[in-house]
Amino acid sequence: MSVYRVIDKLETYVREGTWLPFGHRILSQERLVEYIEKLRSTLPDEVGRAKVIATNKDRVIRDAQEKAQQIVSDAASTQAQLVDQTDVMRQARTTAEIILREAEEKARKVRQGADQYAAQVLADLEMRLSSAIGSVKKGQEALVAQHLAAQPAQPAPSSPSANQPLADAAAKSKRAAFDAQSESSKLESIEAKV
Repeated sequence: MSVYRVIDKLETYVREGTWLPFGHRILSQERLVEYIEKLRSTLPDEVGRAKVIATNKDRVIRDAQEKAQQIVSDAASTQAQLVDQTDVMRQARTTAEIILREAEEKARKVRQGADQYAAQVLADLEMRLSSAIGSVKKGQEALVAQHLAAQPAQPAPSSPSANQPLADAAAKSKRAAFDAQSESSKLESIEAKV
């Protein structure tokens, strides 16, 4: 039986009760108690739970507020961590870009310096080789001149002063060849480093 049906029966009983003077009615106490018990037994369980909740409402509200505060606090903490991670990544990217630009600039300067040094060494080597070639030509000319001068007449016994230009030319030629070889090995070691 539903609660509403019991209430309807109770209402009908009260209206059908015996009238007394001055607007009073006579009702059976036993019958009223019976209807009350039926009401109590037909009340759904939710009413009992609602009664418990009503008595404990302050505690339930406080627990709900604490849970809500914890959720808000966790969300704020998570947001702060995400923001920090984003900032750290942004700073790391910026730093990496700066370091990369600096490294490229240093490499460019090193290459430029190596190229300039190689050009200088090659120019110096060219100058020394030209000097060596000039010494070789002078030596050859001296030999030809000496040979031509010695042909019409009988060769005189060789004296140290007659061989002096030839010895000087040979020494200069050897010196120039040695310098060229030394510069060539320096240039090769520079190229190997670059």
